[in-house]
Amino acid sequence: MYCCMLRSFHIKGNNLIQLTRASFSQNPQSWDTSSKIFSCTTYHCTHSPVSGSVWQPLTHRTHQPAASSRCMSSTVRRRRPPSAFPVIDGEFHPVHRHVYEANLRNSLICQQKYLENKEKVMKGGGENAIARHTLRNRKVLVRDRLRMLLDDEDYLELSSFAGLGLPYGDIPSAGCLTGIGKINGLWCMFIANDATVKGGTAYPITVKKQLRAQVVAMQNRLPSVYLVDSGGAFLPLQSEIFPDSNHGGRTFFNEAVMSAMKIPQVAVVCGSCTAGGAYVPTMSEEAVIVHRIGTIFLGGPPLVKAATGEEVSPEDLGGARLHSEVSGCVDHFAAAENEAYEFTRNIISTLNYELPEEDSAQVEEPLYNVDDLMGLAPRCYNHSMDVRLVVSRLTDGSRFQEFKARYGTPLLTGFARIEGHQVGIVANNGELTYEASLKGSHFVQLCDQRDIPLIFLQNTAPEPAHTFSQTKAESNTNRLKAQGSMMSAVACASVPKITVVIGGCHGGDSYAMCGRAFDPNFLFLWPNARVSILAPGHSDAFVQTEEEITQINEMLEEESSAFFSTARLWDDGVILPQDTRKVLSKCLKIIKQQEYQLSREKMRTPFLRL
Repeated sequence: MYCCMLRSFHIKGNNLIQLTRASFSQNPQSWDTSSKIFSCTTYHCTHSPVSGSVWQPLTHRTHQPAASSRCMSSTVRRRRPPSAFPVIDGEFHPVHRHVYEANLRNSLICQQKYLENKEKVMKGGGENAIARHTLRNRKVLVRDRLRMLLDDEDYLELSSFAGLGLPYGDIPSAGCLTGIGKINGLWCMFIANDATVKGGTAYPITVKKQLRAQVVAMQNRLPSVYLVDSGGAFLPLQSEIFPDSNHGGRTFFNEAVMSAMKIPQVAVVCGSCTAGGAYVPTMSEEAVIVHRIGTIFLGGPPLVKAATGEEVSPEDLGGARLHSEVSGCVDHFAAAENEAYEFTRNIISTLNYELPEEDSAQVEEPLYNVDDLMGLAPRCYNHSMDVRLVVSRLTDGSRFQEFKARYGTPLLTGFARIEGHQVGIVANNGELTYEASLKGSHFVQLCDQRDIPLIFLQNTAPEPAHTFSQTKAESNTNRLKAQGSMMSAVACASVPKITVVIGGCHGGDSYAMCGRAFDPNFLFLWPNARVSILAPGHSDAFVQTEEEITQINEMLEEESSAFFSTARLWDDGVILPQDTRKVLSKCLKIIKQQEYQLSREKMRTPFLRL
């Protein structure tokens, strides 16, 4: 024990005491531990006491001084142990060729719809609205604004098809762009209004999309940038925008909570901030306003004239000079938009992050072509192929360390790496049985214990299990309890979770596979995905007449579509199968960034402006 204590003392200054084995063993009591030339910290030791004059070698890990550890952490690059995972078999069997071809034909149809929707949202509010925005109002289009703000165009856009085909009409991209891109090397959430869509008016889907972006920012501790160009709420739908807890006011509540969580927020006023929109820049930590086009007021000039009869210009009522020189509502005055985004980039560079050096190590690509995923995306549940074929086209080197390979085989679980990030994969390979649910529960808790992010590849059964006998009833009861255990494990797991619906998202099984209700960090759909309580064509056992069966199946066919789902923001976007690995890698990098914020432990009161 004395040897261990000796090695844990820190010698200060230039004073050095030579302690020999002999003197120490002969008279250990003469060692004055109160001497000021030593700084002592006591550590628990399990060694047996030293006897006689023999110096016992120290065989367990020696203590490193805390200061040295901190110093080394900034100079020594950390790395993971090399992967020794086995390569998973991703070869097709000729007997499955017809299934692959049927899936491929369906995927090509879905991809065509994906491209059509993408073309529609890229046009924003249409040619006339774009001309009015750029020529008359002399503003920059929202995607051009992002080009000036972000390091590059390799950003992750969220819910780009939100707002299409809604009961109150098409609202391309829900009237605002949200996503995550790099500013000076730092991943940041952006929420950018598109004033070419309905003049920047906020619809219920607009509010929902902005709130989802804030939730993603809070979950992943992302600095947030608001590009504000809003005309306020769409009054005919005010009952769906204003009164409830998750309506418009929640935006400002989230801003305050994010500030208390030390999540930085910056607002750029590059258009009108009317009514509720006026609170966005005033509750941000720093705000930038653009001269002549940026305005902030609760009621604009028309309201002033109606109330008082006085005519006032937008600039005099709430323009850049007023708020930067008189009210102090903003912190930076920009003469033009490009200057505003340069200010914003400089503000982001002041944030207290210490980013690691770019890893130059080569990432091992999958051994199999990612384009094959088009033929592995099932057109229906009966066309599902072994999910190992999908996994082999997503992981580094097609390597996968399977967990409980012989137990609960309808669920595939195991460890892999995606562009160097270690993950746990949970993937449906059949119905979620009793054994499969227990296996899933065990694996989720194991990943939570080891702080390993989870990726769920969801393709659940199209309908609940039927009960035809007492034996089957007992079996279903056990299955229900096991699925409840897996749901509890998923809900309580504190590690990041990413869900990709590669086929069906139906019934209670989808909850255990971390559906939307279980709050994954990100949830994406493949274009072929189906989201509904029952899959189309499986309602026979639940309704009585042929007419009802036809009616329900037609409804399910329409409402279970991936594009119907994403239009209502039940997910974070539709992604093409061949882009899945790239999207997952980007999400894992985004999630990991919070580790590099130097000051984030203490919960504080929100930042208050003047």
